[in-house]
Amino acid sequence: MLSYLANRTLMMIPTLFGVAVLIFFLLRVVPGDIVEVKLRGDGGTVTRETLEAERKRMGLDKSLPAQFGDWMKGMATFDFGQSMWTDRPVTEEIAARLELSIEVAILATLIAVLIAIPMGTLSALFHDTWVDYAIRLFTIAGLAVPSFWLGMLVILSLLSFFNWLPPITYTPIYKDPIANLSQLIWPAAAVGYRYAAVVARMVRSSIIEVMKEDYIRTARAKGVYERLVVSRHAMRNALLPAITVIGLEFAFLIGGLVVTEQVFNLNGIGKLFVQAVSRNDFTLIQTMVMLIASIFIAVNLLVDVLYAALDPRIRY
Repeated sequence: MLSYLANRTLMMIPTLFGVAVLIFFLLRVVPGDIVEVKLRGDGGTVTRETLEAERKRMGLDKSLPAQFGDWMKGMATFDFGQSMWTDRPVTEEIAARLELSIEVAILATLIAVLIAIPMGTLSALFHDTWVDYAIRLFTIAGLAVPSFWLGMLVILSLLSFFNWLPPITYTPIYKDPIANLSQLIWPAAAVGYRYAAVVARMVRSSIIEVMKEDYIRTARAKGVYERLVVSRHAMRNALLPAITVIGLEFAFLIGGLVVTEQVFNLNGIGKLFVQAVSRNDFTLIQTMVMLIASIFIAVNLLVDVLYAALDPRIRY
């Protein structure tokens, strides 16, 4: 196991390097000039000499290989540079919003897991009964309803029936847990509903397939209680595909809640992504893409480790 973890960790280096090469050179193909957008965005008149001086200050006057080399040196020393738009360190720009996005992702994952696993199990065990049909209707609705639209309904319902709106200003959970949860539980629930629908359908399909295996029939023939057959023999194997989906969805939620953050007025990573792209803020975009790629790789590694913990037949 240790050698496997070491190999997978080392494989992260060429993977992240490939992501870095792609995002760096693809951004340079995108039309637009950050300097002109920044200095002439409001219709102001700026001389050519001022534009060239600003490009030189940002290092944009260098060749692309030289710019890429400078960025790689900074990445190696954890110096991610400054935002081309605000001139603040990129780490500060991201850190101010990452905490919020991670908390929403964790809350949505907890809600999804607590709903999806019991519902998916019940749907599989009561296959083709009214329980199965009711749960399938619930999950299909979760897949069909966009999270941002459900979020709008949540806000309108809170305002109409309780004359209450979630707080606008973000409060860290370690300062005031009640104020924090009163703001973030609603976007987490809106996102978690769709998340739960995906996982529940995966759990249902996996359990139905596993319950047809020979070792399940053998356990029943030996007189094992049905509850133990499901919990000890079936669930471990059935949860493997669901864990993959849970991990990928969690990584997606870190930077993929652009519209939901707009609906709930959350200043998270998704909103920062949109702002950085609209401003052609290369330095910020590059660092955020690398962050999301690192999270995806780390989550995939964690999923592989959980595979070995759940299924003793898997040995790395």
